[in-house]
Amino acid sequence: MQISQEFSERIVDPKAFAAWDPVHDMFTELRRTAPVAKASPEKYDDFWVVTKYADIQHIEKNMSGLFHCGDRTSTLVPLSTEAFMREMTGGMPSLIRSLVQMDNPDHMKLRQLTQAWFMPQNLRKLEERIRSIAKSFVDQMLEKGDECDFARDVAFLYPLHVVMEVIGVPKADEPRMLMLTQQLFGGSDEELNRAGMDNMTAEQANEMLGAVVADFNNYFSAMSEDRRKNPKEDLATIIANAQIDGEPIKFMDAMGYYIIAATAGHDTTSASTAGAMIEAARNPNVFKQIKGDRSKVAGFVEEAIRWETPVKHFMRTATADTEIGGQKIAKDDYIYVSYASANRDEDVFEDPFTFNPERTPNRHLAFGYGPHVCLGQHLARLEMKCIWEEILTRIDSVELTGEPKRMAASFVCGPKSVPIRFNPS
Repeated sequence: MQISQEFSERIVDPKAFAAWDPVHDMFTELRRTAPVAKASPEKYDDFWVVTKYADIQHIEKNMSGLFHCGDRTSTLVPLSTEAFMREMTGGMPSLIRSLVQMDNPDHMKLRQLTQAWFMPQNLRKLEERIRSIAKSFVDQMLEKGDECDFARDVAFLYPLHVVMEVIGVPKADEPRMLMLTQQLFGGSDEELNRAGMDNMTAEQANEMLGAVVADFNNYFSAMSEDRRKNPKEDLATIIANAQIDGEPIKFMDAMGYYIIAATAGHDTTSASTAGAMIEAARNPNVFKQIKGDRSKVAGFVEEAIRWETPVKHFMRTATADTEIGGQKIAKDDYIYVSYASANRDEDVFEDPFTFNPERTPNRHLAFGYGPHVCLGQHLARLEMKCIWEEILTRIDSVELTGEPKRMAASFVCGPKSVPIRFNPS
């Protein structure tokens, strides 16, 4: 089945995701009428759009064989951008080679370097420090009086600081890391990209992307060199001194590890934290409910992650002829996996367009599923739990003072402005 040209163009339009409702309306219609269908937007290769929870779970569960993420770009880009990246890298489909661009056996070998580090039992050692950081950011909120932009003043900066401490990036360099992250994920947003331009040409976008990745590589190659000489108790030391099959980790693999940790490691949590505040401010009963019963904070956090789903999609490639949802898929077909749609699938979530902190069960796919499930999911939950418990302790109520704004991006995105007024306890 073929998706309409209108929907084909909408699915690649960053501004549609900034508007929020258009993409959710589109995915709702596709789940109902064409759950596995082909899109053919201009300037892009054709790809299958998969919108149902069960079909996406099937794909993600079979990422070790039937589907790959590294044969082509793992995120949706124009054909000209894919060609640019292959030219720049000597044939690789991406400028960054991180865990999200790797298939086995490389994926598992590199994932195992830090997998134990991110398990809940190890993260407990960080909880006291994370709570201290959360407290300091609520202190800064209260110092502003009774109003702030929660996205810019708290949600962007708090997870950033946590993750930079984990990696070993000095506090003085955090603004640089935030800027580069926003330029990488928000390249289509004129308020966030390094050019300050709207509707950039493909050539301009490619040039900007190359410059951002080069900046990251320059920074983290210097950090690697330092950690090999001066090891510390941080993630950078693990990466810099890693051995794969008895050999030092390859340069591109190390840089990809740093970049994914330094960008997705905080930006996704920032989006969910800001999205949670929007819903708490819009629904006073939600805020009152979780303030009165802290045992409900975990459910509130989980629902915020489902609701926002910061990673909107990944791209997969079929390695053999197969079927998805009854639709025949040929070997080498390109597949768009919509987590944003899966997490509002009416067959899985009752009343999915209602924010419900008491939703049980809440088996969302915001962190993915299967072999590529997000390595940092437990850290993200812990960070959100800590900041919200601190907010609930020290603030009695919140309300929006303006309409929130969202980033114009179609891969990783979320709120970029959440103006609120609050009453301190």
